[in-house]
Amino acid sequence: MTANFRTDAAAPADAQNTVRCCVRVMLTSVLMGLLFAAPVQAAENPYDGNLRFTLTPYLWLPSLDGTLRFDLPNGSPNVSASAGDILENLDFAFMATGDIRKGRWSAFTDFIYLDLSDDNAEVRSVTGPGGVVEIPVDIGTQSGLKGFLWTLAASYTLFHGPSASLDVFAGLRDAQLKASLDWQFAGPLGLFPQTGSASNTTVIWNGLIGLKGKIRLSENGEWFIPYYADVGWGSSSSTWQGLVGVGYAFGWGDLHLTYRHLHYDMDEGRAIDDLSLSGPTLGATFHF
Repeated sequence: MTANFRTDAAAPADAQNTVRCCVRVMLTSVLMGLLFAAPVQAAENPYDGNLRFTLTPYLWLPSLDGTLRFDLPNGSPNVSASAGDILENLDFAFMATGDIRKGRWSAFTDFIYLDLSDDNAEVRSVTGPGGVVEIPVDIGTQSGLKGFLWTLAASYTLFHGPSASLDVFAGLRDAQLKASLDWQFAGPLGLFPQTGSASNTTVIWNGLIGLKGKIRLSENGEWFIPYYADVGWGSSSSTWQGLVGVGYAFGWGDLHLTYRHLHYDMDEGRAIDDLSLSGPTLGATFHF
């Protein structure tokens, strides 16, 4: 059996308040940096051979599109979830990137934790044996997705100059995501139970290759375009990620606004299939 769901409701008020508080803290930190920091006049050379570090806390507000599958004795429901406004569905999130560099060699890590649990959902149809489609009367369904994505890679600078820089890297990405489902129909629907719950955990490891860097738009390098792209294979059929935007350099570090897309194309039988996260990011990079 196949059950198609669509997420289309707001999260509880306390979850919204928690997320809004996180947003306010992030924006306040950025604005304080803007008020008390002067533009960079003579930026330090990150390729001078000294050991250097960066830390980038950021806020990513993606839409989520994908299919969640659950193995049940009498069928495997498919849950299609789409969150148009992540602030209405997000319970908790933590996102940060770190980098360590010495000359042309560097290593970086990116960590994302998301909790999209207890989102209201609606069952649109249930497909039974023989492809027969039935329309249930859904009186209470909730779906959820929580877990983390962790990227770790080593990179080498192929080119750096006054106008641009280019790094190539190789590494891995670990995604561990738990999908949950609670459904309730007004009456029985063939062999599909009237009420029930299910959960599945997916662990995805992928090797990655990619490139990243900056394109400077002004003579002193205050304005720049950050870019990033990776592609990988492993326990998923494939995965790829892209990021591009605009940034400005200050005395304390960099402020950047970008658009980011992450996609997983999964093998059949996985709890998560064709998962995509897309949306704007706001981050502040601090140099040490």
